Amino acid sequence: MHAVEAFELVLGLLVLVIGLHWLALKLRWPPATALLVGGGALAFVPGLPQISLDPELALVLFLPPLLMDGAYYTALGRFRRHLPGILSLAVGAVVFTTLVVGVVVHWIIPELPWAACFALGAIVSPPDAVSARAVLKGVHLPRRLEALLEGESLLNDATGLILFRFAVAATLSGVFHTGEAIQSFAVVAIGGAMVGAAVAAGWIFLARRFRDPMLIMLITILLCWAAYLAGEAAHVSGVIATVTAGLAMGWYQHVILPGAVRLRANSAWQIMVFVLEALVFILIGFSLRGALERIGGIGAIPMSMITVIVAVVVTVTLARFVWIFGSEAILGLARSLGLKRARPLGWRQATVLSWAGMRGVVTLAVPLTLPVDMPGRDLMLICAFAVIFVTVVAQGSSLGALIRAVRPVDTDPPAKMAMPAAEAAMARARLAVIEELAYAPDGTLIHPQMLEEHRKRMRFMEQYEKDASAAMDNLRPHFDVLLKAIAAGREELIRIHREGLIEDEVLHELERDLDVEELAMTLQRGDEDRD
Repeated sequence: MHAVEAFELVLGLLVLVIGLHWLALKLRWPPATALLVGGGALAFVPGLPQISLDPELALVLFLPPLLMDGAYYTALGRFRRHLPGILSLAVGAVVFTTLVVGVVVHWIIPELPWAACFALGAIVSPPDAVSARAVLKGVHLPRRLEALLEGESLLNDATGLILFRFAVAATLSGVFHTGEAIQSFAVVAIGGAMVGAAVAAGWIFLARRFRDPMLIMLITILLCWAAYLAGEAAHVSGVIATVTAGLAMGWYQHVILPGAVRLRANSAWQIMVFVLEALVFILIGFSLRGALERIGGIGAIPMSMITVIVAVVVTVTLARFVWIFGSEAILGLARSLGLKRARPLGWRQATVLSWAGMRGVVTLAVPLTLPVDMPGRDLMLICAFAVIFVTVVAQGSSLGALIRAVRPVDTDPPAKMAMPAAEAAMARARLAVIEELAYAPDGTLIHPQMLEEHRKRMRFMEQYEKDASAAMDNLRPHFDVLLKAIAAGREELIRIHREGLIEDEVLHELERDLDVEELAMTLQRGDEDRD
């Protein structure tokens, strides 16, 4: 394909992303479902170019930034608090699903080596970070459930990839040592965390010393690939390295990054992640065509393979239910025996957690890296696509309805301070500084307007802390007037620019000030969601 044609194809895919995303919003589907189905359908349209997704490129290009995005916005306190449950899902559930799928496949196809069966299990076992985040964006979950799903999606890819490599090596060599595998697993995981921490330390060092905002933004965006590639180069888990670096950046960015840099970097990051997420699902759909052509088309799939595909899809789904509800039973028993730290989720949260097992980019890319002489390679490819389609389309589309039906209850204790109390604490800290600096050393008041403004704000915050709803109802008309005044100022600014009275530079600078002021008013008025 010519370079210009490749560029035109990328532009076409972006236009397709816009169209399918808009359609998903109209139909109230998860965008991931529309993108996956749309990409899969268009792949078979005559005349369209065939798109082949290089597996190594897919993992390096898509996985690090999408993992970093999840880690960056992960609540680290909740992550640490729920780490045992997260590891149970990210390690225990993945290993369990791998074993169960391997046993089922070997039972149906006895001639397929055990190691190859487990390799297939490792391919389809880890729920995908990209898919989970894409589907869960539009639903509201209890905090504990949200923490478990977010944490699981960050770490389980590492487990699946490590198990896959062990299984492939065992299949090709015919040798497998359990003790060595467990030791290697620990080394790869711990090594990945150490590499990620080292890369994050390098980012902190550079971000503190750079003064150019663009340089700070660039090293911040590049951190995900730096951590992943460093981990892979050190022959440890690039996934864990990326997640560790992302958690560290999310924790330290509040004290490292200037406010203006953080706002601009977050905006650039969000649009990049949006495009990458969308392209992942479209390319997964497009890749189905190539996989089917390699085995001779849909008509060439034997009935025996269809039986295995159905069995794998059902097993993957049921294995997650068995693991989660089995864990619930153990936690319930421990609780009844007096272990207070054992806190079962309850059947409502457990049901939602069991159904939220969407697969995605890792399940797609990993089987494409299989050697040509790998036993059952074609079967693994088709099973991987089937699991992705069924989990994303069926589970992803119905997850919102399931949540509304079972209504999971938030069992986590609320934080000691709600938002009104936190905002009041910030206002008191600001007022204390203003009251100190508003006076000259000789006691003369030099900033009377500033002092009065902050005292007035503090009086409002005291009311807001007592009754947030009533305080905001009284304040919104005030913001309405201010927003109308800003709109009038913007209209006048545009008028004098159109008449040639000011230069473009003046227009842009004053418009930026109005935009910042408008955003602040809009957020305070409550028109935008707060994280």
